[in-house]
Amino acid sequence: MDVMPQQDPESRRPPEPSQEDPHAQHDPHAPQDPYVMPAEGATAVPPPPPTLRTTLRRAAFGAVAAGVLLAGALVAVPDGKDDRPKEPGPVERAEAAATAGSPASLSDLTALIGDRQKWVEAHPGDAPSWATLGSAYVEWGRRSADAAYFGRAEEALKRSLEAQPGERGNGEAWVGMAALANARHDFLAAKRWGETVRKQDPKTWSVYPVLIDAYTGLGDVKAATAATEKFGELRKGVPALARTADLYRGQGWREDALATAREAADRATAPAEKAEALHRLGELAWERGEPEEAVAQFDAALRTDAGHHASLAGKARALVALDRTDEAVAAYQSVITKLPRPAYALELGELYASLELDGDARSQYEKLAGLLEQAKAAGVDESVVQARYESDHGDPAVAVELLRGQWKKQHRSAAVADALGWALHRAGKSEEGLEYAQQAADTGVRNASYAYHLGMIERELAQYGPARRHLQEALRTNPAFSPLDAPKAREALETLGEPPPGGPGDMQPPPPPPPPPPAPSREPKRESQPEPRPEPKRESPKPKAPAPAPSQKAPAPSKAAPSSPAAVEADASKSP
Repeated sequence: MDVMPQQDPESRRPPEPSQEDPHAQHDPHAPQDPYVMPAEGATAVPPPPPTLRTTLRRAAFGAVAAGVLLAGALVAVPDGKDDRPKEPGPVERAEAAATAGSPASLSDLTALIGDRQKWVEAHPGDAPSWATLGSAYVEWGRRSADAAYFGRAEEALKRSLEAQPGERGNGEAWVGMAALANARHDFLAAKRWGETVRKQDPKTWSVYPVLIDAYTGLGDVKAATAATEKFGELRKGVPALARTADLYRGQGWREDALATAREAADRATAPAEKAEALHRLGELAWERGEPEEAVAQFDAALRTDAGHHASLAGKARALVALDRTDEAVAAYQSVITKLPRPAYALELGELYASLELDGDARSQYEKLAGLLEQAKAAGVDESVVQARYESDHGDPAVAVELLRGQWKKQHRSAAVADALGWALHRAGKSEEGLEYAQQAADTGVRNASYAYHLGMIERELAQYGPARRHLQEALRTNPAFSPLDAPKAREALETLGEPPPGGPGDMQPPPPPPPPPPAPSREPKRESQPEPRPEPKRESPKPKAPAPAPSQKAPAPSKAAPSSPAAVEADASKSP
């Protein structure tokens, strides 16, 4: 639980690294921050020797107590409150969360950073403390969307490796470097750091979460699955369940993902861990097209941990689907001040555009550009978000260039494939874009935007049957998946109309081929000779006969007309 709910965002930030002399002596009697508790064994100092007055007081007290006991008097026994174990402080809670592989609250994380900063100032050669500080910086930067902390994390981790190289057992610093690379979206570097640790010690459980993130960013589903299974073997409990639920979700196994995520939420105990599990349930509900359930889960996450700002963004997204746009705008504005991620800024801009608030949309897109510049300056690669903006609101050619760069760096996740396919389509290269859009859909992930993009590309290529199916799939998966694109999907379906009778045309068997025409050389006479017709001059003897009465029946044409010259002569000989 956030212990500082009334403070502004600046006060929640970790303290800046002190510029004091690291060898200066600290006053042990100086007042200490009540929220920054020292780690056990890290900042403990031996107590000063007791004074003479204290020694005499203790001796007197011992004598009185002995006299009372010898007299058989009843001594009052404490009620047991002082015998209870001491409640862990924020530093201990943050350390316990890290040991369990679970997230810590932002306030506890702040306390841990402050404690380690003070310790390494006095002990600059303590490699494990530098590694802990660096990893805490990474987590703080990721959870607060403040990329400036990634630079501090890199510096701390390098100091740790200088004091003790990774080859000499400092695997914790290597894991921190992998986590930092993931936070900067450099998944290939994260993979290299992580695999180095795994090669050195395959039983280091802390390396598998960063490997899972790296493999997922690279689109290597097989490796991500193997890493998830290994993490589950080494680390039972909520962290393993959470990773397994994410794996199922990425492969489109909705029921399995939901069941595993619910189990993780039921078993979670720490507030930050519980909030993360509830947030996952909210995301799954949103993807299923159940915005009411999503709002309920996000609200529960925020009640559990008010600092879980990602749940506020999820709630805003679900409120748009419920047509509660005023509340959604307020939620987006609030979360962007607390968690300024570029993706949230893009979503708010598109919400403004869907409400025809063009001026607000332009202002929001300008803020998005500023956030992207800040991320780039801090070494964070936000190419996918920038490409999404360029594809629909800017220059699609720029989006194609950005995403081709991602593909060359082996960032081939479903998200990158979908974005590249859509950018190519918007740039007028729909045939090439179809390949990438189909690859994103083939991963199995249930994402309405992926189905929508694929259907629109197929419609452009006149593949009307598949286009109809994928547009219907997008709206069936989540009818309100985007305030801008969902109405376009419905409009495209209306223009496509109903499928032809008997099912879509592409599902009908092809018509049988026509029979080949007969060869002219085999029957030349039959083809050149017309059908015999009765000749008028053959009936010359018949005019002498009386004309038939109107009531009499005329002879059938087939009988009156001979079919050959011989038949004509035979008929003539029989006539009177």
